Amino acid sequence: MASVPILADQIASLSQSTELPLSQSTDLMEDLLRLQKASHRISSLLDLDQLIDRIVNEIACSFGLVEANVYLYEPDREELVLACVHGCTMHEKGHCLKLGKEGLVGYVGATRQMRYAPDVRDDPYYLACEESTLSEVAIPLLVEEQLVGVFTASHPELNAFRPQQLKILQTLCSHIAIAVQNARLFQQVQHEREEMTRDALEARTIQQALLPKSSPFIPGFAVSGLCVPAGAIGGDWFDFIPMKEGCWGLALADVSGKGTAAALLMAATRGVLRTLAEASCTPSEVLEKLNRLLVDDLPPARFVTMVFAVLDPAERTLTFASAGHLQPLLIEGQHARFLQTEAGLPLGVGAGEYSETEIQLTPGSRVVFYSDGITEGANPEEEEFGEVRLKEHLLQPGSCGETLLTDVRAFVNGSGLHDDATVITVKMLE
Repeated sequence: MASVPILADQIASLSQSTELPLSQSTDLMEDLLRLQKASHRISSLLDLDQLIDRIVNEIACSFGLVEANVYLYEPDREELVLACVHGCTMHEKGHCLKLGKEGLVGYVGATRQMRYAPDVRDDPYYLACEESTLSEVAIPLLVEEQLVGVFTASHPELNAFRPQQLKILQTLCSHIAIAVQNARLFQQVQHEREEMTRDALEARTIQQALLPKSSPFIPGFAVSGLCVPAGAIGGDWFDFIPMKEGCWGLALADVSGKGTAAALLMAATRGVLRTLAEASCTPSEVLEKLNRLLVDDLPPARFVTMVFAVLDPAERTLTFASAGHLQPLLIEGQHARFLQTEAGLPLGVGAGEYSETEIQLTPGSRVVFYSDGITEGANPEEEEFGEVRLKEHLLQPGSCGETLLTDVRAFVNGSGLHDDATVITVKMLE
């Protein structure tokens, strides 16, 4: 945006280059002061509607105008659209004039040159509006020779605008053009940001709808899950999938990256996983088949880590396979240990095999699956929550997924979660 010092230099050059009688010189200085004050106020606004309204009304009052207008150029339609009007009783905001075809405004928009009609009754381009108008000037609003719009000023006197006043208005219009363009760009950025926010909120609503609405009812067991995205949308998710003979599939996964892309991959992976799990495949078979599909479909540098388990309540066993995911934690009384599997690449990286681990559950024992948003949660000193604190917390009486996430939030202490945090807890009842 043009700065006030630059405009002041232009004002000074106008006043120094003009030799006028004392009365006219005084009037000129008053016009110049009004111009400088107007430029200050214009520079402070980025709201397009407020900016144009202030421009039109202040200039109209300062120069005693019958009417003042700002038309903005819409290149897609080859039209000039009335954005603000002062004093006109015939046209309202939104009135359009064809470029090069209608009125002084259309003519000036096409030629990019100021046109002054000292007597509007003699000007072939003038379109009659207010009966009291006798003289009118239309000035293009240009930024680097690109048309932004057209400013018009109408006066009740014949030949009301002296040459010095026309120069003042031209100088002001060059400043107005930059201010209008800046406000338009600001408005566009705001609109795009609002669209992105709205899209993200809609995506989050859809993503949350894909998560289980409640914990499954499994006789003899308590199973729960919780997912807290770091942003509006994320790549973590968990699922409870009913299988044959009363078994349940339990999945916790983390798609690489964040945002909309991760959420799309999450939704696609979830759909395929459910289809495979409902066919009563074993955990290793599910991951092998899912991996073959994702290797062909995932874009480069994208992958999914996942742990998939099958809980058999009748046999009191939990069998799981891991695709590069964090080791589950088994808690039995006052002892806790991480569970390992021999093989398992992240999904989508390349062909590979997936081994299984089976656990015989005992009354009161718990298995906890979690994502790296928990263990990698860092405090302001960049110290991570880590596996030791995870184990210590879950060994405490009454600990669960909710208390774990509360503890992680307290640990980061205002730094915020930088990654999605997800946890599944499986407990065999006493």
